Amino acid sequence: MAVHITIVVDNRAGPGLTAEHGLCFWIEVDGKRILFDTGQGRAFADNAQALGIDLRRTDALILSHGHYDHTGGIPWLLQAAPQAVVYAHPSILKERYSVRDGEAKPVSMPAQSRASLDNAGQQVVWVTESLTLFSRVELSGPIPRDTDFEDTGGPFYLDPQGEQPDQLEDDLALWIPTARGLVICLGCCHAGLVNTLHHIHRLSGQQPVHAVLGGLHLLQAGRERMARTVTALSSRTPDRLVPCHCTGVKAVEELHKAFPGRVSPGSAGLEMRFE
Repeated sequence: MAVHITIVVDNRAGPGLTAEHGLCFWIEVDGKRILFDTGQGRAFADNAQALGIDLRRTDALILSHGHYDHTGGIPWLLQAAPQAVVYAHPSILKERYSVRDGEAKPVSMPAQSRASLDNAGQQVVWVTESLTLFSRVELSGPIPRDTDFEDTGGPFYLDPQGEQPDQLEDDLALWIPTARGLVICLGCCHAGLVNTLHHIHRLSGQQPVHAVLGGLHLLQAGRERMARTVTALSSRTPDRLVPCHCTGVKAVEELHKAFPGRVSPGSAGLEMRFE
């Protein structure tokens, strides 16, 4: 049976859709319908309607981490689909800040989204280890930080003074085995792309990777990190890379050069089928 994935929210958007700094995927597999993140909110609701996606049929909502640009649409979703089971790491509820040049910007989950999760009660499953959601849908659980070159922290802190680094232990990835290899969905990949792929490689029994979709968090990657990321990817290059959201234009260019014909940037409205 095919895996059908539609990008609902991304920094780029197709005709008639709203672009937004955020991410959301609609995933259909084996009769199940899964939302992976929800963007900031309004673009999620509007784009889902424009794309003909019936949110009322959602079976599960996966939250890749607790930043506002991935969790803002929770109220819309849980109002439309109160039966949906929510999967997330408990750290998504932490207060968080981006601190740059001494200026702090709140990046936590919006208050309305927190309230919606509180009201969902038993519908929320807290993920602290890898697990199988449905017959072919796997969730990574917390991802170990093994590499010495990936900046897995960045400008993120638990306090506005920038004294308590946020390790973003809630960063999760999803994957689906197919006949051609794994299809992997990433939110922001705060754990690092290479760390994430290594972790999934171990958990999946070393299955090959067919496609990687989502935010790769390479926007601020320097030359060394980018070069070592490309080298690491070369050992198990996916057939298809669909960079979205926080990947960065320069990083996409480098990936194009390294893996010609395999890289196609995402945008809201893009539909992908994997047999």
